[in-house]
Amino acid sequence: MKRRNFIATAGVGLAAAPLAAPAIAQTAPELNWRCVSSFPKSLDTIYGGAVEIADRVAAITDGKFKIKVFAAGEIVPGLQVLDAVQDGTVECGHTVSYYYVGKDPTFAFDSCLPFGLNARQQNAWMYHGGGLDLMAEFFAGYNVVRFPSGNTGTQMGGWFRKEIKTTADLDGLKFRIAGLAGRVLTKLGVVPQQIAGGDIYPALEKGTIDAAEWVGPYDDEKLGFARVAPFYYYPGWWEGGPQVSFMVNKAQFDGLPKQYQSALETACMAANISMTAKYDVGNATAIRSLVAAGAQLRVFPREVMEASFKAAHQLYDEISAENANFKKIYEPWKKFRDDEELWFRIAEYSFDNFLHQALSKKS
Repeated sequence: MKRRNFIATAGVGLAAAPLAAPAIAQTAPELNWRCVSSFPKSLDTIYGGAVEIADRVAAITDGKFKIKVFAAGEIVPGLQVLDAVQDGTVECGHTVSYYYVGKDPTFAFDSCLPFGLNARQQNAWMYHGGGLDLMAEFFAGYNVVRFPSGNTGTQMGGWFRKEIKTTADLDGLKFRIAGLAGRVLTKLGVVPQQIAGGDIYPALEKGTIDAAEWVGPYDDEKLGFARVAPFYYYPGWWEGGPQVSFMVNKAQFDGLPKQYQSALETACMAANISMTAKYDVGNATAIRSLVAAGAQLRVFPREVMEASFKAAHQLYDEISAENANFKKIYEPWKKFRDDEELWFRIAEYSFDNFLHQALSKKS
């Protein structure tokens, strides 16, 4: 057969034959999962992290694996996501693990500890510093598989009805604060309150609490805190790089096809990067508008910072002495933090500090 006739004949055959569907489309089952969030829909960046995961999983699996996200309170309250996933009420959830330190303070390592890691360092610890394996072993005891799926970056210190000038001003202060930070501040006289995001404003407005922290300018502006508490403090030393996690019931995860497991893990990693970027953009704009509207920025006094730092490390030693889970992770985590701080001080902080000073002079 002449070459051009062969090509022509082959071309007809190829055109006539339908393209084979990808293997995943041929063999993968259709699944519909429910994901409960700890956050209200109005907080589009942190709530939106779960939506982004669901959309990406659907795209990767050609629409075969669908996840529907439910806001806090639609199926379970915002602070009961872990319980709902653990007992199989739902297949998965999107939450912050420090909400559950009442069950075990070790949960804090999956989000943040006061005076701990910033967002980049948290990712480094998780992905390449041993964090994923340590947390996977811990969460297996709760019938849960989890993945990093977001980070807000360093948060603000919160909204206060009165100025905080010394540690004495903290005595008796009713403060909405989550995680181990509440136990740290208890040592300084604070009365911590753990309240879900959507319930903070009315508590602050009614005077049930004296102060509240949430995330940062982008979310805080949406929640309207400036209208009921004028003093906006920074930095949020208890949340240098708080990680959001996507939790999956272990039996449900183990039953997924390998392709779906990979799709879910990939989607979570993408959302982890995306959330920090979104907050970095949104916060830069929101802080200007909050100040323009009357919010009064205040930095925590050095006295308060130093007392809090001391109290935090006293607490970690106390917990380590009585909780084997915590101690097992705290010791390698602390070494990692200290090593990272040395490196960041040499390059990152030197660059940042010079740039801040140079730009301040320019403006």
